[in-house]
Amino acid sequence: MSSSATSAVLKIDWCSHEAAKYAVEHWHYSRSMPASKNLRLGAWEDGKFVGCVVYAQGGNYRIGDPYGIAQTEAAELVRVALSAHKTPVSRVLAIAGRFLRKSCPGLRLLVSYADQVQGHHGGIYQASGWVYVGQTSPSYEFRLNGKRLQKRAYTGIMFDGAKMELPPGATRISVPGKHKYLMPLDDAMRAQIAPLAKPYPKRLCAVTSTPDGTPDRVGGATPTTALHS
Repeated sequence: MSSSATSAVLKIDWCSHEAAKYAVEHWHYSRSMPASKNLRLGAWEDGKFVGCVVYAQGGNYRIGDPYGIAQTEAAELVRVALSAHKTPVSRVLAIAGRFLRKSCPGLRLLVSYADQVQGHHGGIYQASGWVYVGQTSPSYEFRLNGKRLQKRAYTGIMFDGAKMELPPGATRISVPGKHKYLMPLDDAMRAQIAPLAKPYPKRLCAVTSTPDGTPDRVGGATPTTALHS
């Protein structure tokens, strides 16, 4: 596809940990690269690196339980970190999903959450055809000097059940549940989760976004052939 004033040639391929870390620390609101094992897909427009999409695999040992699949058959979309770009984020996610389907045949399901605390309702997932299955239960998080801490590190959900010491001065804050979205990667999984689909939630708070529903704050061991738009 040739470039124009309003479009660009998009390429999705594996990227290094260093490239993904740079993107997350500069272009994602969390400024934090996940510590768990992950799958890192880079995005290039007209040959220029514009960011990454990161999927965690292995951090949540129960991620596949509700769907009767193994932990290794599901991955969680944990970061979409993009600099200035022309391609809608929903298209980046759609092509990234096709790349994973081709590159990781044992992977059957992608899971993602839209954090209401950040004003997110999942517009990018809705625009790229993810299945909405409702909200998670209300929960809590830890904050220190107004900043969110990585909850999993202090609850033993990851790192083989080991817990880190909560920093002095950290407080526990109640938070609403997150919107949960699923993207099946094979026909059998799509049929299995279809009955779980619920109407897409609407954005309830004033968060500015791009035309494709992207909030302003959104900022593989064996290589395979890259996918292009």
